[in-house]
Amino acid sequence: MLKKSLGLIALSAMLVAGTAYAKNPTVGSAAMYENKNIIENAVNSKDHTTLVAAVKAAGLVETLQGKGPFTVFAPTNEAFAELPKGTVDTLLKPENKEKLAKILTCHVVAADASSKAIMKMIDDDEGAHPVKTVGGCVWTAKYKGKKLTLTDENGTVATVTIANVKQSNGVIHVIDKVLLPKM
Repeated sequence: MLKKSLGLIALSAMLVAGTAYAKNPTVGSAAMYENKNIIENAVNSKDHTTLVAAVKAAGLVETLQGKGPFTVFAPTNEAFAELPKGTVDTLLKPENKEKLAKILTCHVVAADASSKAIMKMIDDDEGAHPVKTVGGCVWTAKYKGKKLTLTDENGTVATVTIANVKQSNGVIHVIDKVLLPKM
């Protein structure tokens, strides 16, 4: 009887732990932990190595490790690869640090906004919500079904492919395009 009870307790503990873990999606084959900050989680995602390199080059690591709250729309390596040839290499040069920082901070909102909260704002604004970023850009958020999109000032539409990746200092939404300010 004692063995059976201990077995049930162990199984219950595993189920509870599994349920807690399941709330945060895996990104780039890496577990994302709610008790780690945006940078601590992002460096483990194999899908965000370009973004991490860009954040380092722009000098934004300390900022994104800060208290927040932040909502980061995180482009994947594939999204960066879709930019014209040589763009990423050029942006990573020290002389382009300010331009790179502008682009990256246009992927950050000074709030902890879940996809559900963003969709409510879209509904409240009758189908399209302006998203004001830390970098001074204003994107347009829309959704159809459960598909959340952001449109930049140039008409590029990014789709959220993984939503609600909770962090200790905010939330990450993975996107499939790099959003650019009007230049």
